[in-house]
Amino acid sequence: MDDASSSFEITINGTKRHFNVEPWVTLLDLLRERAGLTGTKKGCDHGQCGACTVLVDGQRVNSCLMLAVMQDGKEVTTIEGLAAGNELHPLQRGFIQHDAFQCGYCTPGQICSALGLIREGKADSVDSIREFMSGNLCRCGAYSNIVAAIEQARGQL
Repeated sequence: MDDASSSFEITINGTKRHFNVEPWVTLLDLLRERAGLTGTKKGCDHGQCGACTVLVDGQRVNSCLMLAVMQDGKEVTTIEGLAAGNELHPLQRGFIQHDAFQCGYCTPGQICSALGLIREGKADSVDSIREFMSGNLCRCGAYSNIVAAIEQARGQL
């Protein structure tokens, strides 16, 4: 390990992992480039689009704004960690059933954000879903379908 690297452990999708990275590496870059989990997307790289949303200790975060070394000891859940084997998560099923994606680029961040929203208890109405999902942009404009998918999954979680 060189002097500029930091050593730490995080649990990603239920598996404890050890990393040595430079202190400026973002959680997004660690997930995509070091952990090989490319489901989380790099959109704006400024925390404005939500494409990089993951859950850290159950809270939704923009991984492009989080330094990887600051996640030492934490649990990170990405889109790859939601399905149970071949059984899709209710949000994943809902997005398919409601055609809540077109190009699919924003979908992993939308789903992770929606899961955090439901767990926070803030998905209690269409208006609150729209408000609390407003940080996740969809260039294709599938917003009404995304809301429908979240409403459906909310009843199953």
